Amino acid sequence: MSVLRSILFYPMFYAFSAVLVIASVLAIPFGRERLKWVVATWGVWHRWCVNNLLGITIVQEGEIPDEPVLIAVKHESFFEAIDMPRLFRFPTVFAKKELFAIPGWGFSAKVYGLIPVARDGGARALREMLRTARDRIAEGRPLIIFPEGTRVAHGEQPPLQSGFAGIYKLLGLPVVPIAVDSGPLYHRYAKRSGTITYRIGETIPAGLPRAEIEQRVHAAINSLN
Repeated sequence: MSVLRSILFYPMFYAFSAVLVIASVLAIPFGRERLKWVVATWGVWHRWCVNNLLGITIVQEGEIPDEPVLIAVKHESFFEAIDMPRLFRFPTVFAKKELFAIPGWGFSAKVYGLIPVARDGGARALREMLRTARDRIAEGRPLIIFPEGTRVAHGEQPPLQSGFAGIYKLLGLPVVPIAVDSGPLYHRYAKRSGTITYRIGETIPAGLPRAEIEQRVHAAINSLN
């Protein structure tokens, strides 16, 4: 059954996603609100496919603050990356700079307000990233970061990337950690039905020492492992 569900999911989700990428580029001349609508539609479409084609139920434990905060999310599969426009009203995400080279998608992502992360870009790239992040904060948007840096298998708990504590300190924002257990169901070619849970952790205040913020975020985002 999981194979049959996936056979339906892949062509339906990705074919319409390609249409929405084109629509996002065409929407840009008409203003950001049109672009926001296209991106939100992508999130809704993904959720529909996950619920109705894959048979996955999404459960959210806790509430997400509706204010500029730094959201630290566990990253087990593409599910949570794609789901961000559905989970949040108008999020901005720290994303690998390489993703912005994807034709169409990269241009739309930059206009939408995603923040390129050049890991080897040096001080100049860091200043540009922080400037962009502060612009997004001024717009009242939540900033989403995957502090482990890449997808990790369910059950694994690698240390946070060193850049997370620096971003936390320089931006001066409280952190909302989010655990998610998407890996066992979604991070596989033949996706499985079941339940994916988001667990929203307690808001962690700004200004904590590096060791404390890393320990608290690490524990919270791994609470479903």
